[in-house]
Amino acid sequence: MSFGLENLPYGVIAPAGGAPRCAVRYGDHAIDLDALARAGRLPHLPAGVFAGPVLNPFLTLGRGAWRETRARLAEILAAGHAELIPLHEAEARLPVAVGDYVDFYASLEHATNLGRMFRPGAEPLLPNWRRLPVGYHGRAGTVVVSGTPIARPWGQRPSFGPSAALDVELELGVVTGGPGNALGEPIPVAAAAEHIFGFVLVNDWSARDLQRFEYEPLGPFLGKSFATSISAWITPLEALEPHRVAAPPQDPEPLPYLRADGDWALDIDLEIELNGTVVSRTNARGLYWTFPQQLAHATVNGATARAGDLYASGTISGAERGSEGSLIELTRAGEEPLELPGGRRTYLEDGDTVVLRGAARDVSLGEVSGTVRAAGSTPGGQR
Repeated sequence: MSFGLENLPYGVIAPAGGAPRCAVRYGDHAIDLDALARAGRLPHLPAGVFAGPVLNPFLTLGRGAWRETRARLAEILAAGHAELIPLHEAEARLPVAVGDYVDFYASLEHATNLGRMFRPGAEPLLPNWRRLPVGYHGRAGTVVVSGTPIARPWGQRPSFGPSAALDVELELGVVTGGPGNALGEPIPVAAAAEHIFGFVLVNDWSARDLQRFEYEPLGPFLGKSFATSISAWITPLEALEPHRVAAPPQDPEPLPYLRADGDWALDIDLEIELNGTVVSRTNARGLYWTFPQQLAHATVNGATARAGDLYASGTISGAERGSEGSLIELTRAGEEPLELPGGRRTYLEDGDTVVLRGAARDVSLGEVSGTVRAAGSTPGGQR
């Protein structure tokens, strides 16, 4: 069972007619964590830690509390002594209040592919790409849970109108926890595990025409900030420990603050499904920059990482055709449309449904889905 005792991901659900509650998934059911805590069946935790509509209070407690709670939950479930809520009777909610959101550009294959498209005839990788994990600060307020409809965004391209090149990005994301770091005190690579609570699937929806027109000189803005979807369940780092593998070699050798010991790539199979057809399959183990390196770089200037912050990998693409993590790559910027049962696609059309999935053998990260809605009314009377 991919949501068995090896997994036990955390989320928030709202049963029909009930208030949101923190939960752990087990198979096709969930366990009410606040009910277990109030009954004294969980380790000694602060009162009300699971009573709110998000997991942030639990995330602040740190790795020791996470491990103890997970071990106790496994004991309770193995003994069959838990009241289970069928997931079809509850609505999944956003599991954390996202304070900050950072999106990286950690896949060598994806960065190379887009560099060739956006800067034809030039070196696809800019000189800094192999020196540090390139990224940008996204908009936390538009992070939504799987299943939320996505409205087609407006913007300049350079004419003004709804995006005509709406795309998906297949990503993994880290949700941070613990007390965090103090302002001005970086998180070393070696301490990353103390700050990584778990992982989610991420679809960083992208309007490629808006992105292409605006990204120089300061990088992504309206082409990225309108929506980012994450999966409803956070898979704990501990559940993915058996699936850590060696990362690709890095050349040149990173600076000392980015050097990591041990295996920090994740052997997670990923796929993109568009309107019921799988159009891409890849694996996260090929990411050039690992998550500890991303977190170390994001904080090396003294920036803080707090419980509930989201750090996404950027699009994950492989080297082979059919392993790209975005439509702009799969269709070669529209020159090679995808042939689907419902018609050809270069970019997303209104009504299209995208589902991203991820699994590491016996541990599923679930899915993140979204359906494209038509653009809203004309902003500001523009034509």
